[in-house]
Amino acid sequence: MSVLLASSTSRVVVNVLMMLLFFGLMIAIGVICRKKATNVNGFVLGGRSVGPWLTAFAYGTSYFSAVIFIGYAGQFGYLFGVSSTWVGIGNAIIGSLLAWVVLGRRTRIMTQKLDSKTMSDFFGKRFDSTALKVAAAIIVFIFLIPYTASLFNGLSRLFTVAFGFTNENLAYIIIVCIMALLTAVYVTVGGYMATAVNDFIQGFIMIIGIVAVIGAVLSSQGGLTAAMQSMATSPEIGWEYTSFFGPMPVFLLFVVILTSLGTWGLPQMVGKFYAIKSEEDIKKGTIISTIFALIVAGGCYFLGGFGRLFVSNTKDFDSIIPTMLEKAVTSDLLMALIVILVLSASMSTLSSLVLTSSSTLTLDLIKGRLVKEENMTDKKQVFIMRIFIAVFIVISALIAIIQKVYNFSEIASLMGISWGALAGAFLAPFLFGLYWKKTTKSSVWTSFVVGLSIMIFSLIYKLAGWNFLTVTLSSGEKLNLANAVVAGAIAMLVNLIIVPIVSLITYKFETKKNILDKEKVDSIFDCYNKKVVVDAKVALDSASENN
Repeated sequence: MSVLLASSTSRVVVNVLMMLLFFGLMIAIGVICRKKATNVNGFVLGGRSVGPWLTAFAYGTSYFSAVIFIGYAGQFGYLFGVSSTWVGIGNAIIGSLLAWVVLGRRTRIMTQKLDSKTMSDFFGKRFDSTALKVAAAIIVFIFLIPYTASLFNGLSRLFTVAFGFTNENLAYIIIVCIMALLTAVYVTVGGYMATAVNDFIQGFIMIIGIVAVIGAVLSSQGGLTAAMQSMATSPEIGWEYTSFFGPMPVFLLFVVILTSLGTWGLPQMVGKFYAIKSEEDIKKGTIISTIFALIVAGGCYFLGGFGRLFVSNTKDFDSIIPTMLEKAVTSDLLMALIVILVLSASMSTLSSLVLTSSSTLTLDLIKGRLVKEENMTDKKQVFIMRIFIAVFIVISALIAIIQKVYNFSEIASLMGISWGALAGAFLAPFLFGLYWKKTTKSSVWTSFVVGLSIMIFSLIYKLAGWNFLTVTLSSGEKLNLANAVVAGAIAMLVNLIIVPIVSLITYKFETKKNILDKEKVDSIFDCYNKKVVVDAKVALDSASENN
């Protein structure tokens, strides 16, 4: 039986040609960048010499993937209507602008002082605890897997529409295998620099693609005004889906918190700050990253807000965006561009995730524990990381296939579990660890336990089919407190309160018992007081003020 139903032979041909060109370019970049990936520092961080454009685009493309375009934009656009655009705006302001302003500079300076290459290593060295380092590494490995699996899912659904597959499950397996293989090739060969350069190219594809898609979808409805009017006057939709905050403003707020503030605690996102080259590059990267997020995230969620014009009464949220594209996009070339858009978004995020996971396992679990540190040469560490990249991709691909066959969870839930667990556990101790000397080891452990407990309960709640935590607000809105998105946001917010409280309670005890070495902490924070020479446009020369 043929796997393809060529409803449009020209469309299939154009898609295949565009994909071959795209894959060839990605692999070529990996080969070109292989010279930068000969040691650990080069393979994981690109030698800490990556410029603002590459870093900003690496940050943005790691942030926005098929999970956003297919899963979140479809589900939350359907639930919130046009007000889902607030999620994209939150991603730009909180998840990009404020993340760079609050975390960028301090992360770059302190991680260089500690010589830490991963978030797990940061916790281990900042709080002088091997146990914290190992625990964080295990958390990273386990909870990045469901996020990676969701990337495969989103991509395959679009391919089914773009190529007209007749056997969806078989097509899904083929697409997952192709994407996994190609990502593994260019990441293992070129390391972080190959990922950053590819992200730069993929980022431009995403910008062009999302603008073109929005234009096509609105054009199919007679323009923006006509589309808004159709939604507002339709008895099946209703005016509330065109209102400022939509029909579920409280749930909308939780989505904004998880998807925006959550980036502050994700190792694959924060890791981009480790590699940036200079102070000036951080300033430029902040602006570039914010504009990128406004266009891509804002565009995705704005697009999803019109989902009800194309799909009605559905619970299969992951099918909404592909259905919109199938009905609205008539150009073979534009459909090919959309395929490359989602492929770019997915592969850029996947490459970031597998590099983060493999480096964490190698540097934080294998080195010094399973293999003696003196035996772990740079060459051997890079080799082991490459092995783990392959292992991580295989595990994620298998989970994605199982999830598809048994319909375990929609994309948004998979991502919610991953983001909630990682950001819930890491955000607060990482943030306070950068800024506050009195952050204690006890508070970090508490954050890990509380964050994971909330998300594990959320997962059990969903699997058990419970419903006792659904509350009705005064506005009539129903909110499920155990929903993965809501639980993830709660985990982050709760730990932002718990970490400083536990630190204040345990600080005297830890200093008295020498669990917290004040002198060592002071020496770590001295990195912010280091004297540097800058241009007069950056700082005034106090010695010449009286002349």
